[in-house]
Amino acid sequence: MTDQAPSPNRPYYGALFAVVVWGASFIATKIALHDVQPMTVVWLRFGIGVLVLSLAVPLRHEFFIPTAADLRSFALLGLLGITVHQWLQVEGLVTSLASTTAWIITAIPLVTAIVARVVLDDPLHRNHIIGILVGALGVLLVVSRGDWHRLTDGAFGAPGDVLVGLSTITWSLFSVYSRKALHRHRAAPMTLYVMGSGWLFTSVFWLMKDGPADLAKLSSGGWVAIGFLGVLCSGLAYIYWYDALKALPVAQVSSMLYVEPIVTMFVAAALLNEPVTIAALVGGGVIMVGVKIATLRQGSTP
Repeated sequence: MTDQAPSPNRPYYGALFAVVVWGASFIATKIALHDVQPMTVVWLRFGIGVLVLSLAVPLRHEFFIPTAADLRSFALLGLLGITVHQWLQVEGLVTSLASTTAWIITAIPLVTAIVARVVLDDPLHRNHIIGILVGALGVLLVVSRGDWHRLTDGAFGAPGDVLVGLSTITWSLFSVYSRKALHRHRAAPMTLYVMGSGWLFTSVFWLMKDGPADLAKLSSGGWVAIGFLGVLCSGLAYIYWYDALKALPVAQVSSMLYVEPIVTMFVAAALLNEPVTIAALVGGGVIMVGVKIATLRQGSTP
């Protein structure tokens, strides 16, 4: 019997799996927040994620011992991309709708273009500028719930919407500063070190906020939500996502992120009774159009 070659569609299935569970992660986070504080959710989620990656990386024969310089770089990335970024998102979800959060997150490619321009001096072409402006309009529509008077009278959505908006900046900075490191290291083991560093920083803040006392407050439903976040969202999804990035063009994989807010919206409606509003649908569509315009090659037409 001869070994069968892996299916050419396998990377697509892996990326789709990652996007679907990430879309549901906002709902799982909301469920866990009914029991415990945001920092406890982050600490447990990424603690489990580190365990999953610690098992997966050696099994894939991708383990390496980083240098002291690499460890410093990974630690800073972990502080930014795990500790700070995830705290902003989870704290934001205390008052923000899960579906609203997912739509705002789709603006990350637009924010990344701006961050890359400031940090790396990457050029901003006409398509980038138009796409950023269109995407910003979509974000304003989503967070205002379709009521433009909320913007002029200072009621800019829920306070959590602002925190989630800030998290698009932290993730963009994290992505930009990760670029050089990813040229030198395989993605999965690098993620293990970055996630492990971020989890250690989170542990400090978690202990300062009397996090251990929170563990007894978790209900069975809360533990299920945490398990889902740790094993699937922070462990397996990262592995499948990076496998897809290794086999397929980045733009092709990234385009699958458009599925994420749709999953979030309908799962949130089913499990959290969040409304599916016209403003969210239209605003989300406008964000997607903005991202599409911004990712067109210079000189292309929509």
